[in-house]
Amino acid sequence: MTRPIGYFVHHQGRGHAERCAAVVNALPESQSVTVFCAKPDIFPAFTRPVEMISLPSLFEPSGQEDIHDKTTAPDTVHCAPLGWPGIRQAMAQLAGWFASANPVLMISDVSAEVAQLARLCSVPHVKVLQHGLRDDPGHRAAYDGAVGLLCPGAEALAQPDWPERHLAKSHFAGGLGVDVQRPDPARRAAARSALGVSPDQRLVVVMSGGGGTGFASAPFGISARAMPETAFITIGQTARDWHATEPANLQHHGWVDNAADYLAAADMVVASTGNTTCHQILAAETPWLAVPEWRYFDEQVEKAKALARAGAAHHLPHFPASAGQWKTAIQQTLETHDPARQRALVDENAAAGTARWLTGLSDSLLPETSNNSGDLHDVVHPIRA
Repeated sequence: MTRPIGYFVHHQGRGHAERCAAVVNALPESQSVTVFCAKPDIFPAFTRPVEMISLPSLFEPSGQEDIHDKTTAPDTVHCAPLGWPGIRQAMAQLAGWFASANPVLMISDVSAEVAQLARLCSVPHVKVLQHGLRDDPGHRAAYDGAVGLLCPGAEALAQPDWPERHLAKSHFAGGLGVDVQRPDPARRAAARSALGVSPDQRLVVVMSGGGGTGFASAPFGISARAMPETAFITIGQTARDWHATEPANLQHHGWVDNAADYLAAADMVVASTGNTTCHQILAAETPWLAVPEWRYFDEQVEKAKALARAGAAHHLPHFPASAGQWKTAIQQTLETHDPARQRALVDENAAAGTARWLTGLSDSLLPETSNNSGDLHDVVHPIRA
């Protein structure tokens, strides 16, 4: 039996779970995998046996916290409040599994604390590398201590401030966990018909992801009223503003299971820059006005800048606030659109490539004297003179 791979998955949004499932499904069935997550129900289907272990949340209080924490957290951690039984239980479960399973590798997507715990427990770890201002001691420790870094994006989207020592051990996988099928005219026609959009009507789709509170609706009331000949449809989470006056050409469809069909139908998309959203739009090769939402460490801000540098999206730091600004933004988005640059940022074989990289990395970590067993007592140690 091969030594197992562990995989920690953050449960905010669904992107972490989707790329985990893609990677795990692409690994050889002979490679045993244990997945740790606080919400096991967020995963798409696994096509192979996987051990799933439910952990207490590392950042949501349970009501059983027993210390009045007035401390300042050290710079080396991001989420380490005092007196949280849930955090103790989660870390104990992980450390206990490290001791009993003897894993060859632990993947952290994402938690600097879980990555550092693996290192402290003498377990090699792979840290998922995300965009954002992550030069703080906590991120540096997690990245420096990793045997490899997995970036769920194309190398062309790397930030200029990422140090060479990190790039040298990074694997880039643009589109990992996302359906990146190419645009199809027949699908576009069918999608527009299903949405009740005529072939010659301009359609702007607004996408809001699941990792935050969603977009406020008022800005889109302004845009739709300024362009009555254009259909505006929002999908995902939208916060309705009491003061917004919304015209008939603005519709809110809420959460949908077929976001790809909306993108296939769209002439343009307005969206934030969460990882799944990004790669869905890039794969659709749709003109894109990218407006980041607030996230820790300015993750979406830096992703939007990277997309603009790569010529894959027109970036604005916030939504236009007047009819004139909206018209200018939409015109600029359409004029600067380059579908070839968008397509170049997604890899249809991202999961298979990542699985090969992880397998090679695991093999390189195992000494020739090891029989690959998960049983610590079965490892043959070299004789020292």
